[in-house]
Amino acid sequence: MKHTSGTLRKLAFTASATLLASPAFAQSSVTLYGAVDDAIVYANNQKGASNVYLRQGNLYASKWGLRGVEDIGGGTTIVFDLQNGFDPNTGALSSSTQIFNRQAYIGAQNPLYGTFTMGRQYTTYYQFVGPLASSNWLTGATGAHPGDIDGLDTTIRINNSLIYNTPNWNGLQAGGMYALGGIAGSTGKGQTISAGVRYATGPVNLAAGYLRMDNAQQTTGFDPASTGSFGTSSLNTGYVSAKALQHIAAAADYTIGSLMMGLTYTNVQYVAGSHSIFRDTAIFNTYAALATYRFSPAFDIAGAFSYTMASQANGITSAARYQQYSLKQAYHLSKRTTLYAVEAYQRANGQTLGAKGAGDIVDATPAVGDSQNSTPSSTNAQFVGMLGIAVLF
Repeated sequence: MKHTSGTLRKLAFTASATLLASPAFAQSSVTLYGAVDDAIVYANNQKGASNVYLRQGNLYASKWGLRGVEDIGGGTTIVFDLQNGFDPNTGALSSSTQIFNRQAYIGAQNPLYGTFTMGRQYTTYYQFVGPLASSNWLTGATGAHPGDIDGLDTTIRINNSLIYNTPNWNGLQAGGMYALGGIAGSTGKGQTISAGVRYATGPVNLAAGYLRMDNAQQTTGFDPASTGSFGTSSLNTGYVSAKALQHIAAAADYTIGSLMMGLTYTNVQYVAGSHSIFRDTAIFNTYAALATYRFSPAFDIAGAFSYTMASQANGITSAARYQQYSLKQAYHLSKRTTLYAVEAYQRANGQTLGAKGAGDIVDATPAVGDSQNSTPSSTNAQFVGMLGIAVLF
């Protein structure tokens, strides 16, 4: 069959138009990532006895996750992150009721308009201040402030949360979070509010953050229906029935060559309410300093000191005091594999409330970092040492 030149031109034009009208498929990717971290641990006193055992997630939390990105054009990308924790010593999930217990969120980001995400997430308070705190540089296991009382490690995660972070304006960035309580007839019950700001320029990093978690108070203690949850230890066991829990933090660090030095201040308040088993708001102030030094690309060390002071309240006249000294040594076999040693010593003095709340005044006991939250010392001192290996993938 023969075609005239005019017919051929029409066919060529139609084909070109069809191709131009076809949608341009956006580029997307899904990445499997994670960490496996395990260590031999020695604790000189866990509820009255020494112990040698294996503990996971010391330098990095053992976890695996799926992280996705899709470019939908105009500089905007859709993002998601699903992250699950596990114990390599037993193969068990970190949470038997949540497959993605660490984070699970979806959202959009644009370099001009910022990032918006929703789901189960870390607080803006942690995202902005946490990277400057000792838990980031020395590990939360032994480097977090006693019992992770101020939530600057990864012990606080928020359900049903919405987060917006601004673009980075010449080193300045801000963000905010709101988590919906979701209780019919009382949407504010169990809500969480958080905000943060940071500024980074050259060798200087500054950050401040705010967090308030409201108790849903449909049951005793800190109701699981609340959007927020936090770690409990011998420091705060008498205050978990709080109406609300408020955190304020400020941190700064400065780098000179291979040396980095940092300071952190936090204020934590357990606000008493009509359903609380204590009557006066309890306050914990923590003052901390840290330093790191990189001898070579393969070897670095870090050290930190923190001093935590509880308020005189609820009949306590000799308020609890906690002093903690932490060290870390890390040898990087490669970009992904690290051999590490961490050590910490904590001493406690004064008194606090026991699990029964008001009237249950007990001697303060130490809980090193957040690795001993469920196993505090039976004396006023505790030492923990770890030798471990961590692999990122």
